[in-house]
Amino acid sequence: MAVVHSNAGQLPAPETLVSLPRLMAAYYTEFPDTENSEQLVSFGTSGHRGNSFLHTFNEEHVYAITQAVCDYRRKQGITGPLYMGGDTHALSEAAFRSALEVLVANEVEVRVASHNAYTTTPAISHAILSWNAGRTEGLADGIVITPSHNPPQDGGFKYNPPHGGPADTDVTAWIEERANTYLKDDNRKVKITNLTAARKSKFVAEHDFVAQYCADLPKAVDMESIKSSGLHLGVDPLGGASLAFFEDIADRFGLDLTIVNHEVDPTFRFVPCDKDGKIRMDCSSPYAMSGLLKMKDSFDLAFACDPDSDRHGIVTKSGLMNPNHYLSAVAWYLFRTRTQWPASCGIGKTLVTTGLIDRVAALLKRPVIEVPVGFKWFVPYLHDGRCGMGCEESAGASFLCFDGSVWSTDKDGPLLCMLACEMMAKEDRSPSEIYTQLTRELGEPHYQRLDAPCDTATKKLLKSLSKDSVTMKTLAGAPIVSVETHASGNNAAIGGVKVTSPDGWFAVRPSGTEAICKLYTESFKGQKELEALQKDALKFMDDLLHKGA
Repeated sequence: MAVVHSNAGQLPAPETLVSLPRLMAAYYTEFPDTENSEQLVSFGTSGHRGNSFLHTFNEEHVYAITQAVCDYRRKQGITGPLYMGGDTHALSEAAFRSALEVLVANEVEVRVASHNAYTTTPAISHAILSWNAGRTEGLADGIVITPSHNPPQDGGFKYNPPHGGPADTDVTAWIEERANTYLKDDNRKVKITNLTAARKSKFVAEHDFVAQYCADLPKAVDMESIKSSGLHLGVDPLGGASLAFFEDIADRFGLDLTIVNHEVDPTFRFVPCDKDGKIRMDCSSPYAMSGLLKMKDSFDLAFACDPDSDRHGIVTKSGLMNPNHYLSAVAWYLFRTRTQWPASCGIGKTLVTTGLIDRVAALLKRPVIEVPVGFKWFVPYLHDGRCGMGCEESAGASFLCFDGSVWSTDKDGPLLCMLACEMMAKEDRSPSEIYTQLTRELGEPHYQRLDAPCDTATKKLLKSLSKDSVTMKTLAGAPIVSVETHASGNNAAIGGVKVTSPDGWFAVRPSGTEAICKLYTESFKGQKELEALQKDALKFMDDLLHKGA
């Protein structure tokens, strides 16, 4: 297990906060070394992310990526508006301005948030889908400027095509290659206008993302039941873009909802340090959430979102729910209450999400669609209703409207927070109590993810694995029933391997956004069996790496 830093759960010391002047100076004046592959544009599972100090997220990157997006739009004949927003990271504002300069120079119709407001990832997805509903021409797409829950000094850039969700690998590969071509040519072919001209341009119009998203919420969540329940609710936006959304939700629907922190500060000095001592606005981390956890007894239910609000964190009287636990309860609840969903509608999950969802699906006689890590894989299934929900173990999920139509095709933190309120209002018990009941009926999973440093050679080795790479016959003493290098739901490569026994499994894959290798493990036989399973998994990894060396 990783050692927990002594500052975990504590507010960061002032001297450890990012210097915003230095960060901004680095963004505008530092340049990537195009001979260094580490400093080129690279789209992982959630777009391109980087750090201006490390020359991986500078203005030149944003210029190149945005021009590549403009080229892609022309290539695909996408002529509708492009919805663009950013979260509260310092680099998000800078990158938003840089991207706008390129978009307007390319005569793209851009829709930006009213009053320069911060914008959540799901609100952009919902806006794209709302515009495109019933259209076959003039389709919209979007850009989200965010590194999600990453530390304050990071920046990120995501492109969402007309389907509203994260671009798939074919699209991101094309944009990545095109952007790096521009970078290596010093961006000489990138079209740019100045910001003042861009803001005044006829191509830029305001859009009220907050009002549209919040007004439409009753299509997917029973807001009236939440109001009539009288539940005393609390929310911590963690200094992110969800603040204005929760303010609107509380006012619009008359909820007893207390926002425990209205502060927005790009240093995120009010967010307790994560397990490694760094500031990371991860609403699934008990360390980052320690402030809200101290208030848990003041509310019937509390929750939080990360800066771009694609993740959810649910706090009951019992504490912070593990995302796997909450998502299992969500699957059980949704497929019992959304009676208008087709009988063939399945539960979508990534292959590293808890196996308890498979057991819930069997109980409810629903199919499971298991895909690789990355929410982009759920997009077609949510779009056509084959999945009623899509979820991943890192606290990301979305689900359909009551009538079975698509709500969002990107992860949606506020939606899952409001659903927790509906669940408690309708069931008269918390999501954690629902989860406990499920484990009594279906078995209790013991789950843990282990991380280790991972260099380029190791990532390449993991991605090249085949079923024949696994020679072990048992896992924690139980026979191995499957070895997968491709997800069962869509046959897409998982970038690693998943090994399963009747009551447990492990999966190993490199991170798409960090220089780490992730080993996921789960057992339904207890903690000792989990440790035995982990021992076998680590031996497999050790043998693999020695063989690869």
